[in-house]
Amino acid sequence: SLQADKPASSQAFKLDNESIPITMGLYKIKQKGYMNIKEAKKIIVSLSKPDKMPGFAYGIPAAECKTGAKLRLIPNSVCAGCYALKGNYARFPAIVQAQYKRLESIKDPRWVEAMAVVINSEAVSKHKVFRWHDAGDVQDEEHLEKIFEVCRLTPEIQHWMPTREAWIKNHLDKCPKNLIIRLSMTMIDQAAAGSWPHTSTVVTEGKTCPAPDQGGKCLDCRQCWSSGVSNIAYGKH
Repeated sequence: SLQADKPASSQAFKLDNESIPITMGLYKIKQKGYMNIKEAKKIIVSLSKPDKMPGFAYGIPAAECKTGAKLRLIPNSVCAGCYALKGNYARFPAIVQAQYKRLESIKDPRWVEAMAVVINSEAVSKHKVFRWHDAGDVQDEEHLEKIFEVCRLTPEIQHWMPTREAWIKNHLDKCPKNLIIRLSMTMIDQAAAGSWPHTSTVVTEGKTCPAPDQGGKCLDCRQCWSSGVSNIAYGKH
């Protein structure tokens, strides 16, 4: 099974006959009246389920990306043709509305617990992997710390989070072991940053992501979630 950082103390509670580990860390979990799945789903709004992914994801508005909003104005940057601002993301207003509701929900003091409850549920945890931000990016340090805590509370899940927020490098020493954060390089055909343990690039030649050759799906590939893969090269499309 996947190993997560050991918390200072922990306990377990029952949810639908499942024993779910709970970290008593930065965000305290209720001692009585544990949150049920229905309450948790109401708080987080929803998860996303990208067709190509082997599991669930969590998306917020790409229009609210901090670094990405600047890169969208730069020709030949990977954000200039952002996929999360077109296609189904733009075609269906309900998707964008849900993303903004999710963004607002992060402010809820119960958000960390609710995310952990949903990710630990059978329907989500059976996939063994989770992606942060199929749209959007980390907003600030508080948001990052909350994501870290959710990952600690879901130690059997391998998490992956791509980001263009370079400041996160200063917080990698606190990153749970079951979370792979990949710095996404900003320009097409830009070399991977050697100072980051995990990165991703967009290239015109030499892609290592197999999805385009297998119907646009990950299938059994888990490179993005693997700590042993330093860089993933996505083909420009």
